[in-house]
Amino acid sequence: MYVKFKDPFVFEGEECDGVDLDLDRLTGNDLEKAQEIVLGQKKMTSNMPEFSKSYCAQVAALAAKKPVEFFRALPVREYVKVTIEVQNFLLDGASEVGATQ
Repeated sequence: MYVKFKDPFVFEGEECDGVDLDLDRLTGNDLEKAQEIVLGQKKMTSNMPEFSKSYCAQVAALAAKKPVEFFRALPVREYVKVTIEVQNFLLDGASEVGATQ
């Protein structure tokens, strides 16, 4: 999934007009790794990781193969856009499980 930015964003000298989040390639191990990182940094803000911006930013970093600092440096609207896309992706999968029961 490609998330287009409203305006180009420069990170470490590289200009980006968006970011490709390959969320479908992630595994359960990746999500657990993201959770461990965020818990270790004491940045978890919810008992449900999917509702934590820090967790969603870490998942985005793994999906995009970029450092989490890239996402933390985004302008607030772009940061929110990316983390909501990750959250929606994760919760959509959870809603599919509930629909089959």
